[in-house]
Amino acid sequence: MSKTKASDLDFNNLDFSYHDLPYRYRAEYHDGQWQPGELTTDSTLQLSESAVALHYGQEVFEGLKAYRRKDGGVNIFRPDRNAHRMHNSAERLMMAGFPEDEFVKAVKEVVKANQEFIPPYESGGSLYLRPLLLSTSPEIGVHPGHDFLFTVFAMPVGAYYPGGLTPTAFVTSEYDRAAHGGTGQAKVGGNYAASMLPGDNAHKAGFSDVVYLDPREHEYIEELGSANFFGITKDGQFKTPKSPSILPSVTKYSLLALAEELGMNPVEEAISIHDLDQFAEAGAMGTAAVISPVGSITNDGKKHVFFSETEVGPKTQALYDRLIAIQYGDEKGPEGWVQDVPLK
Repeated sequence: MSKTKASDLDFNNLDFSYHDLPYRYRAEYHDGQWQPGELTTDSTLQLSESAVALHYGQEVFEGLKAYRRKDGGVNIFRPDRNAHRMHNSAERLMMAGFPEDEFVKAVKEVVKANQEFIPPYESGGSLYLRPLLLSTSPEIGVHPGHDFLFTVFAMPVGAYYPGGLTPTAFVTSEYDRAAHGGTGQAKVGGNYAASMLPGDNAHKAGFSDVVYLDPREHEYIEELGSANFFGITKDGQFKTPKSPSILPSVTKYSLLALAEELGMNPVEEAISIHDLDQFAEAGAMGTAAVISPVGSITNDGKKHVFFSETEVGPKTQALYDRLIAIQYGDEKGPEGWVQDVPLK
């Protein structure tokens, strides 16, 4: 694959797809310690055919974004939280966690090296960063690896869901995203591989994605496709599900804080699929999706419509506007949420 050139991109019409940019960061773990990492132009990974990551799924990843400010500078949104979550995910899979401070430095190096690919402020796009940690040890038995590779690559992206901030329809799934006590709270590839079939079924049926219910009773909302769920009650309270198998979304915890700031009295609690009537608005939230309004959820053939199937609710819009304004540097957010990337 040839390298992407910035001159070939239409930054005003980006989708959410891979581009082979000039630089990425790599570091390797051998003999019980991380070796010094560096930028490289090589986008191909060399792995043993018996690498543990390939056979037994010992790999974790992250996703975060860099944003071009109006003054031409660049912000990264809460990279320390992604670094911490990756460390927790690695611990769950018995992997050597990449040092959190080095994670943030690596991300900034990749952003700086690929700065010409950061979409302009007015485009509404961003530079998506994908840190990846995988076991490269050649094993054929089910054993944790002892050698690891950490890499960060980037690509300019537009909206994850085509249409941007437009309500879409979801449907409950008979499949489970993750088991209680499993790897639901870790960002591991296997969770996403398992979601492909139910997601494809939903798309073929005309839905944006699926609603996963809890794996024990199939009653309580867990996640929406690859994003967290939120609902805003008729009296203005922000609610999001609480469960041991939900991925702790950086966006979710950011919106919980902003909902408090906006007087929405936020809470994490179990939310039954049979209690959707309490919500005036609903949405999906995550790094890729940011906020995607949910127009309707269909469960057991019954369709529940929230605020509108075509228009964004006022409180969802207010949360989106506040979050985006912080990410792009138009408004000041809570201390430490935004980190500047020196470009020179």
